[in-house]
Amino acid sequence: MMNTSGRTRMIAYRLLQAIPAIIGIVIVSFILTRALPGDPAAYFAGPAASSESIEQIRRTMGLDQPLPVQFLAYVKDLVTGDLGHSISTGQPVLTELGARLPASLELTGFALLFSMAVALPLGILAASRPNSWVDHLCRFVVTAGVSLPVFFTGLALVYLFYYLLGWAPSPMGRIDILYLSPPKITGFYVIDSLLAGDLETARAALAQLILPAITLGLFTLAPIARMTRAAMIQILEGEFVRTARAAGLSRRSMLYTYALRNAILPVITTLGMVFSFTLGANVLVEKVFAWPGIGSWAVEALVVSDYAAVQGFVLAMALLFVTINLVIDILYTLIDPRLGMES
Repeated sequence: MMNTSGRTRMIAYRLLQAIPAIIGIVIVSFILTRALPGDPAAYFAGPAASSESIEQIRRTMGLDQPLPVQFLAYVKDLVTGDLGHSISTGQPVLTELGARLPASLELTGFALLFSMAVALPLGILAASRPNSWVDHLCRFVVTAGVSLPVFFTGLALVYLFYYLLGWAPSPMGRIDILYLSPPKITGFYVIDSLLAGDLETARAALAQLILPAITLGLFTLAPIARMTRAAMIQILEGEFVRTARAAGLSRRSMLYTYALRNAILPVITTLGMVFSFTLGANVLVEKVFAWPGIGSWAVEALVVSDYAAVQGFVLAMALLFVTINLVIDILYTLIDPRLGMES
């Protein structure tokens, strides 16, 4: 298996590879935001503002400068950790990211836990029993997961479990209005409540999280279940599995010790891609459940041409994508020692 120095070199190499990509993302996001329709100075000034006051605000915001000058000023602020201020909220972009990103991470994380808990066993059973009722069930779940719009699934769950049955709390954010937010440690309400020893607040935060997590999880489990099934079928047809079966190994040992370990690598890749995509694209779920996440905030910033907020969102997503890919590379070396030897 890869030693510590080898893993350190691999991490350093991956980080060096990410630098040109991040630089390109900074440049492209800057150019594209300036190409958006609308005038942030006019939005900031208000509908009753005169053209003179709008021009004054434009000069104050530096929007009257040539694009190269604006870009150099943006890069200078970026190097010092200043992402600018959001004109739609009036808060620093870094503050908004720090407040909203944990909410989206918590929602996406719980949704993927639900997806994995359903998709992995379903995909394994479907691959081990081709054309059985389990296989047909897996295909039905995959088809339904990608076909049903997430906002329809969310509204249906709210109607059933909140309006009709009364089992779920009102879909109004991360925690019920009867409870105070837990002390911020990780930014995840459920974990922070448990760390603070407040079980009642933890239950309240978890209750608010269940329906949006299931809504998002039903959408994300489709690619995970499909990839698990396809990878397991390919591995189960391999020579070493036939040899293990001929040697008299139990079905459980053959599936989970030999087949699953070899099939899990493409599943991890799919999981990383799904996580990256879902984190920035769960805006519909956030809107249905009034979830104060980063996706809905970015869409609102995009509508009003909030340059600083949009650029901060894109940069945060790029850094998260790099981090997720780095984690996947490390998991690869832990699961498959041959990758470490090749490095």
